[in-house]
Amino acid sequence: MQKRQYRMGKRAVDQARTRQRIVESTVELHSSLGPRNTSISGVAERAGVQRLTVYRHFPDEFALFSACSAHWLSQNPPPGFEIWAHIADPAGRTGAALGALNAYYRRTQSMLRLAYRDLDEVQALQRPVQEFQAYLDAFRDDLAAAWCPKTRKPRPLTAAIAHALAFSTWSSLSGLGLSDSQITRLVLGWIEATAH
Repeated sequence: MQKRQYRMGKRAVDQARTRQRIVESTVELHSSLGPRNTSISGVAERAGVQRLTVYRHFPDEFALFSACSAHWLSQNPPPGFEIWAHIADPAGRTGAALGALNAYYRRTQSMLRLAYRDLDEVQALQRPVQEFQAYLDAFRDDLAAAWCPKTRKPRPLTAAIAHALAFSTWSSLSGLGLSDSQITRLVLGWIEATAH
């Protein structure tokens, strides 16, 4: 009985390791080739397993992408609101928040750029990107409340903040040669002008 339990325990550990290798291989391929160019065959080859093994652990693309996103986010968590929550001044709070987000975008730009590029072509990307957008929406609402504590926020203000937080905005300005601190100052200026 003891031997059988040991074999079952070792088998479970081996399966968990194989699953982890598949997830890590998928993350590597997504960050280098992009999701649309990542095939199950490519994942299997990179992980050193058969295609059937990938399907045994992940019955469809959605299950694989969900595990891949969870793993990547555990290694690359977006900035938490606690970084700027203690700052009451709207400009100071927004500057600290934008600085943290811009640094995050700088660190994760290769994966984010490929994910947004492939979004319309890869159905399994929809949910992870929607979840990230929900985070950005909460981020926007937090900053809008600092500028305008009233229940109803002016649309131009929330639009300016949403635009300032978008990866596409950071990517565009970064592509024009602006540093993260320059991007922060520029978009903070937009928000201040809109708020006043």
